[in-house]
Amino acid sequence: MSHPLDEIKSPISTELDEFEFRFKNAMKSDVALLDKVTSYIVKRKGKQVRPMFVFLAAKICGEINNATYDGASLVEMLHTATLVHDDVVDDSIERRGFFSVNALWKNKIAVLVGDYLLSKGLSLAIENKHFRSLQILSNSVQQMSEGELLQMEKARRLDIEEDIYFDIIKKKTASLIASACAIGAASVTSDEELIKRMHALGETIGIAFQIKDDLFDYGEDEIGKPRGIDIKERKMTLPLIYALNNASVKEKNNIINIVKNENENKDKVKDVIAFVKQGKGMEYTREKMLHFRDKAMDILKTFDPSPSRDSLGALLDYTINRNF
Repeated sequence: MSHPLDEIKSPISTELDEFEFRFKNAMKSDVALLDKVTSYIVKRKGKQVRPMFVFLAAKICGEINNATYDGASLVEMLHTATLVHDDVVDDSIERRGFFSVNALWKNKIAVLVGDYLLSKGLSLAIENKHFRSLQILSNSVQQMSEGELLQMEKARRLDIEEDIYFDIIKKKTASLIASACAIGAASVTSDEELIKRMHALGETIGIAFQIKDDLFDYGEDEIGKPRGIDIKERKMTLPLIYALNNASVKEKNNIINIVKNENENKDKVKDVIAFVKQGKGMEYTREKMLHFRDKAMDILKTFDPSPSRDSLGALLDYTINRNF
């Protein structure tokens, strides 16, 4: 059975195959240990969603060229570097059902491999004089770090302001998808207005994508079981923020106490999930997600019609309707 992404990929399927080949070669190293680790990473790469954003954005704005392939590699290298480092920090032994790099090769090697990927991406951009793409992505990595740190700071104090939540997800998640779209555009045009519009489109899609992720924690879809992982990690996501802001002082204090001090207690976490559902946190969050989806579709419609534009719209719907 074909995957829904296969159809979405169709306008750029040849380019994605070529990208896979180029990316694999770009990751090769003369150091045997490094080559072993990077080939392990390449083999277990996900669904190519970020390169898809780069190539679709490029094709909407012009003709795909070498700068587009380099841009997609840059996005993948820097993003993979942040994931490898994240797994070390979180002490994760798994990523997408496979062992993480740090689980197989220990933390020091994982950190060095992350550093290597980061510098490899930077070198690729500088060697080929892709300074605009480098500027876009460096800004994105800076924002991702800020977003992560902001979230950690708020997890300590359990701030429950909606605008802070949006600030966090804009930096932490949306900035990467925004940079993938902007780099795609920047690889085929020097029209700054087009690049900025594509960046705004990616950012809006990224916000909708993260809101969908936050809904999963509460078992948003029919088959999804509530996970409560965000609660255990004391992350203040939109369903919980909304429910808390509309609760009585007594309820609010009780729930905050659970999130702060009893987040390992499964029954108490279930109480928080039930509280969010009763407090209409899910409905409100779903409405917000659809608001950002519609906003993204409006931006997308400002570009000339093409099969790639249709595919980017389908990719947006896919991120909203996925059930994993």
